[in-house]
Amino acid sequence: MATGKSTPHPTLSQLRALLAVADAGGFSEAAAELGVSQSSLSEAVGKLEDVVGRPLLRRSPAGTVVTPAGARVLAHARTAVQAAGDVLLAAQDDQALSGVLRVASFRSTATHLLPPVLAAFRREHPDVTVRLLDGEADGGGEAQVRDGQADLALVVGEEMPGLRLTPLLDDEYLFVAPESRGTQPVTFEEVAGSALLLPPGLNSCHVRVQSYLRPLGISPAAVTEIDQDSVILGMVRHGLGVTVMPRLALLPLPDGLVALPLPQSLTRPLAVAALPHRAHLPVIRTFTAALVASLGAPDTRMGSAWRAGAALLH
Repeated sequence: MATGKSTPHPTLSQLRALLAVADAGGFSEAAAELGVSQSSLSEAVGKLEDVVGRPLLRRSPAGTVVTPAGARVLAHARTAVQAAGDVLLAAQDDQALSGVLRVASFRSTATHLLPPVLAAFRREHPDVTVRLLDGEADGGGEAQVRDGQADLALVVGEEMPGLRLTPLLDDEYLFVAPESRGTQPVTFEEVAGSALLLPPGLNSCHVRVQSYLRPLGISPAAVTEIDQDSVILGMVRHGLGVTVMPRLALLPLPDGLVALPLPQSLTRPLAVAALPHRAHLPVIRTFTAALVASLGAPDTRMGSAWRAGAALLH
């Protein structure tokens, strides 16, 4: 039988070093975040490059960037490191959870849905550290879950290929105008004839509202795009236009404004997204269940805390 040297394989520590430097944008930044020496990171990445036979990182004036080979390696490195960590997570008992759980969320859900869940989860599972990530950065929460940066993400959608979605609630869009308008029902003609203020075009709410408005004959030229929700609401309060926003984004409704149902209902389905093969890990499953439970029974999709907040708009 022929024998020979075994092919060397990367180690988890080498893969973690590569990910840390690539994510931080430099060796010194990664070393500071991890609390290790820069030389140890350089040595680990160097040994990994020896194993694969080509450079994976390159120093540039803008910092350390991945090479084309490094970019191809990163996704597999994340999967390998995540799988190794999942071995430990899978072995945990539901009543003795520990570790770090990374949850990506956009502003309105982080403000109004997550705090009571985080407080209750901390009381029940004090050895789990929950880290909140900006669900509107790095391609959004969906992308952060896919590439391993987040364990869970609060997202808008009913179906996302390759992800498991657990429905939470349908967040209704409302027509927002100055309080002086009164509370009479909103008509399609009023929506079509109003100066409309919306977030920028790449914003998911903008896209959903535009899809709703298009059949009304409202052209994009009639829409003014403004970055901050607070600025939009301030302009509406002073009679500079109207807006359409999800109910959660409006809580609490600022003084001087009225929020009313649209002439035809428009909602955004909020859900928790996870990778299918990770959704049943005890810490992920338990946190997802806690979030669903906080909103009430699945058939109503509306918890008491949510109803209390929604009542503030009426």
